[in-house]
Amino acid sequence: MDLIAYWQRYCAPFLRARFGRTEGGASLVEYAFLVALIAIVCILAITFVGTAASAKYSSVGSALT
Repeated sequence: MDLIAYWQRYCAPFLRARFGRTEGGASLVEYAFLVALIAIVCILAITFVGTAASAKYSSVGSALT
């Protein structure tokens, strides 16, 4: 059996089955984007709520004095 026939009969189907249909890398990237988006939203929300809370505490503190 020559090298090309061996490749076509044994190696190529194995490589197609092994690497052809996996989507593990794609779903990993999607999860990474999702986690990054959630982190950005949380940071923005904490920044906004922190600013609003600081203003509220300042007005309450000045009303008490």
